[in-house]
Amino acid sequence: MSTNISANEMNNNLENVNTTLSKETLLEEISKPQYYNNRELSWLAFNERVLEEAEDTNNPLLERLKFLAIFSSNLDEFFMVRVAGLQDQVRAGFHKAENKSGLTPKEQLTKIAERTQALVRRQMEIYRHLIDDLLSQENVFIRDLKLLTAEQKKYINELFEETIFPVLTPIAVDAYRPFPTLLGGTQNLLVMLESNTDVELENVDKVAIVQVPSVLERVIKVPSHNDETVYVLLEDVITSHIDKLFFGYKVKSSQAFRLTRNADLTIHEEGAQDLLVEIEKELKKRKWGVGSRLEVRDGEMNDDVLEYLLEEFEIEESDVFKIDGPLDLTFMFPFVKAISPGLEHLMYESFIPQPPQDLSSDENLFEKALVQDLFFHHPYESFVPIVDFIMEAANDPSVLAIKQTLYRVSGNSPIIQALKQAAENGKQVTVLVELKARFDEENNVHWAKLLEQAGCLVIYGMNNLKTHSKITLVVRRRAGKIERFVHLGTGNYNDATAKIYTDMAIITSNKDFGIDATNFFNYLSGYTEKPKFNHLVVSPYDIRDEFIQLIDEEIRCHKEHGNGFIKAKMNSLTDKDLMLKLYEASIAGVKIELIIRGICCLRPGIKGVSENICVTSIVGRFLEHSRIFWFYHNGANKLFLSSADMMTRNMVNRVEILFPIYSLDIKQRIMDIMDLQLSDNQKARIQDANGKYHYKEGHTSVERINSQESFLKEAIGTVKLDE
Repeated sequence: MSTNISANEMNNNLENVNTTLSKETLLEEISKPQYYNNRELSWLAFNERVLEEAEDTNNPLLERLKFLAIFSSNLDEFFMVRVAGLQDQVRAGFHKAENKSGLTPKEQLTKIAERTQALVRRQMEIYRHLIDDLLSQENVFIRDLKLLTAEQKKYINELFEETIFPVLTPIAVDAYRPFPTLLGGTQNLLVMLESNTDVELENVDKVAIVQVPSVLERVIKVPSHNDETVYVLLEDVITSHIDKLFFGYKVKSSQAFRLTRNADLTIHEEGAQDLLVEIEKELKKRKWGVGSRLEVRDGEMNDDVLEYLLEEFEIEESDVFKIDGPLDLTFMFPFVKAISPGLEHLMYESFIPQPPQDLSSDENLFEKALVQDLFFHHPYESFVPIVDFIMEAANDPSVLAIKQTLYRVSGNSPIIQALKQAAENGKQVTVLVELKARFDEENNVHWAKLLEQAGCLVIYGMNNLKTHSKITLVVRRRAGKIERFVHLGTGNYNDATAKIYTDMAIITSNKDFGIDATNFFNYLSGYTEKPKFNHLVVSPYDIRDEFIQLIDEEIRCHKEHGNGFIKAKMNSLTDKDLMLKLYEASIAGVKIELIIRGICCLRPGIKGVSENICVTSIVGRFLEHSRIFWFYHNGANKLFLSSADMMTRNMVNRVEILFPIYSLDIKQRIMDIMDLQLSDNQKARIQDANGKYHYKEGHTSVERINSQESFLKEAIGTVKLDE
């Protein structure tokens, strides 16, 4: 059956399906590929929504430039991991279709290339508009060297001689000097040369490679007059002076290219004597992985040179992206930072995360947590109390032990410093450092060594599972009694990303939660079967089983009371078992509202299958990262937060925690937050039955609802959510 079947065709096929098909036949029908979005194409749709933020005129200009950089950074990782993995499958002769959308690896690569080419063309059109049309109105320019004044050209010439030239290393390619192994993600120039003398006997061009040094600033400020601020790009400066690197030769052409390599690690944990050493070995290999994408400047590279590079990198022509402008727009990050002084009106209004509603500045966190559960909503509420929670425990003589999981932390992490301080103060400090956190492996190896040197007991989790849970346990003894404080959250212990990611957390002194936390850490560190928890639900598998049970309960409640609904928020939804169960709930009449920022393989709005499901994606100033699961259950309002998305990897291949919210006040706050986000009509997009996303109705209406802006205003006390 075609995977391109339209929503209308599916509606016709399934009209009155509830009465004409048995449950078994129905489940077989809705397992077919036409009812699901392909994972990779759904991710590209998410990155398109990021690109829309660069187009959105309601966003300040410099923020729009940063969204261009985010789009590029996202795409880099996508090709380094997801596309590279599909290419590996094709090379290995694997042609089996994946089980949701029914596309083979080769078919996926074809569709990915087609979609990405269109998105990159659109990105460059936006770039030219923002730089040439809008930023120029602020007298800020990125200029072609040909348009510089004589004085500016003189400055560039001197800069090249004094600063750039000494760093460059031209690499000849010939029979004695093979094509160099280039670092993935770097920009390079392929230079074609011919001799200026008659000594050369062969009538062939010479080839050389010049790497654009990453140690130098990509954007160079040029002295200017008339209140102009002028920049040029490093690669343009090198290209204009390239002949100075090849004395005695004539430069026929100099053409920029950038290679993306497979960066996924292959770690054989079962045979590893020391996982930390194994990770370090694999990190060295990552830089030299197989090529997955080649970017070139459109119009600059002739067919012969392109063919030469394709042969050297052993990649297909379909993996080539011809860019009508600069390669690698991630340079917008440092560029915006450089030009922002004096242009603050072109950025988001600055915001300082506020003290949490549940904890005033003069209250002691530990004493307050003995009385009530505490709730934190980042980045609107400050992450500082979480750092203080660890730091105060580190210096409290009555604290006996601190146990914590770390997945991603910041470069100069105060959490790490607090844990080191605790160990130095004689506390029993146990830290699970997840060495396999993608692209943070090197940082985590570094932190693991530092923590061990400070006297912490460092563990690395379980074989073949990533520990993605966010949990801290503090054990304190006062008046001869043991008190346990548990922090549970949806986001990482990272003070940097806590300012730009939306996450939720609680701190509780509930005794049963404390027992669960103790058992959880013992489960990770020792030889023991998964314990029976009082309140925590822990994957692998158990969270999926819990979700299925909760959805079944909601179906039963709906059949009895007619008021069933499920509201859930997550980063991605890919697990087929859970999607089938959500389809089953929709068919039973349960109303389902999902907020899914990124990948969503489920298709809403299909008559007879998912007509009771609505999928919203919110992309805005902050990265939506909270995981919330709300089951109405005839007014009981069973509410959970989690470190896990409804993705197969979270359900099967990771250690995750799902935890219930019992405090009525906290529960009400989270439900209000969910409802406000579902009413967002500015940053929300709705997925239709064909898997396409559209701005929500009311996007251009007078009544503008931007949920993130509302949370900011609520945090500083200028508005309440119920107004």
